[in-house]
Amino acid sequence: MTRPDYAAEYDNSGRVENSAELIDAYIEDAANFRATKGLDAEYDLAYGPETRNKMDLFWPDDEVGNARTSPIVVFIHGGYWQRLDRSAFSHMAEGLLGNGMAVALPSYTLAPDITISGIINEMRRACLVLYQTYKRPLTVTGHSAGGHLAACMLATDWPGIHPDLPEDLVQSAMGISGLYDLAPLLQTPINDALGMDIESARASSPLDWMPPPLHRFQAWVGDKESDEYHRQSRAITRRWSMLGTSCETKILDNANHFTIIDKLRKPDSKMVKRIVDLVENPVMQIDFEDDETAIAQVLANGPVQPRPLAEQDSETDKDDGAKNQKGATPQE
Repeated sequence: MTRPDYAAEYDNSGRVENSAELIDAYIEDAANFRATKGLDAEYDLAYGPETRNKMDLFWPDDEVGNARTSPIVVFIHGGYWQRLDRSAFSHMAEGLLGNGMAVALPSYTLAPDITISGIINEMRRACLVLYQTYKRPLTVTGHSAGGHLAACMLATDWPGIHPDLPEDLVQSAMGISGLYDLAPLLQTPINDALGMDIESARASSPLDWMPPPLHRFQAWVGDKESDEYHRQSRAITRRWSMLGTSCETKILDNANHFTIIDKLRKPDSKMVKRIVDLVENPVMQIDFEDDETAIAQVLANGPVQPRPLAEQDSETDKDDGAKNQKGATPQE
């Protein structure tokens, strides 16, 4: 098998001719969105000591004032860990706000001023501050590099950080055009700023981490994205499924690496509805009379094995083109 041209496979700007215009539109639309928000938004909330350790928090319109009771979803921006910040993506909160969800958007220190493991720890700190402030578990989603960070948050051993923290501090997650196996990036110009070697790439790849059993993770990817982005999404859902996490891969029709997140702006889109479902049903349901006994049995018997590929279903969501591909057949 011929090795992929990794530099081309991960060159999203080169694959999408108008990528610069799309990013400029993000920034403009995000600014317009912030201009419409009033008391139901909090800006520049510090979660750590560094200059970029800030986040914005948007609340649904009916929670203006002190009534801050809605679930919180964290959206982490992309940019290959070295570009952009939360201010370019404020409008990505729109669809979830329309479903009664609050949305937190953190920024983080950018490479080369920090390693990827350092960024992971900054996002952990952001999640900790949100949990400690609002006393509720989080669902984390993110785009591109943010999808990588969302997966890392779900697979974090929170009680290992502090014994008083719950295992489900991050209860479910969705990666959108995410990167979960960082080793291929060593063969691309992207690594010039990241400075990874094979050991640090593996250590920061959630594909190789142990996810929480029975929790849920979804990996979305656009049908117009590169083969490597499709492989990344398939790989993590397969691996994590075998380790006991409930995973799905979903392919969005007519979407490239930059347009796929447009669906986050629409309260009725399948992507937004899936996030709402992850919030409301974060743990895989088991059909046993005694849930505690069921979970104990699953853990005692080892990882939950995925169904054979022939038994897995595929459906097209006609209203916005999402395809449900649970353990999609390899195309290497």
